Amino acid sequence: MHALDVLGDPVRRRILEVLAEGETSAGTVAAVIGAEFGIRQPAVSQQLRVLREQGFATVRPDGQRRLYAVDPVGPREAREWLSAFDRYWMPKLAALDTELARGRRQRRRADDTGEADLPAAPTSKNPKNPNTTKEK
Repeated sequence: MHALDVLGDPVRRRILEVLAEGETSAGTVAAVIGAEFGIRQPAVSQQLRVLREQGFATVRPDGQRRLYAVDPVGPREAREWLSAFDRYWMPKLAALDTELARGRRQRRRADDTGEADLPAAPTSKNPKNPNTTKEK
C-alpha cells in the first residue's frame, strides 16, 4: 500500500491527528474516532493495524493497554514522494506569502497614519453597462 493510499482514508488521517498530539491509548483513540465517525472499536483497531503495518504508527504495551504514537517513517515517505511536485506549488506559495506580507505592511501603515488604504476611485462608468467606461 502506498503512503498516500494510507492517508487517503479520512478515519486514518484523523487517527494520525489524534496520535500527533502524543502517545495515546487504543481505547482513547477508539472513543474519539467512534464519536466522530460512528464506528466501533474493532473497526478502529483495524485502522490502527493498517497504520502500524504501513509505518505510520508504533505501538507499545503498557500493562493491559496498548499505547500508539506516530511513527515518522510513514509521513516521511509521503513527504518524499510529494516533494517531487514542489516545483508546481512552491512558487505559488512563495507568491502568496509575498502578497500576504504586502497586505500586512499596508495595514500597519494605515494603522500608523490613521488612514485606511482604499482602492483607487473607479473611472466613470456607463450606468447601463458597468463593465465599460463612458465614451466622451
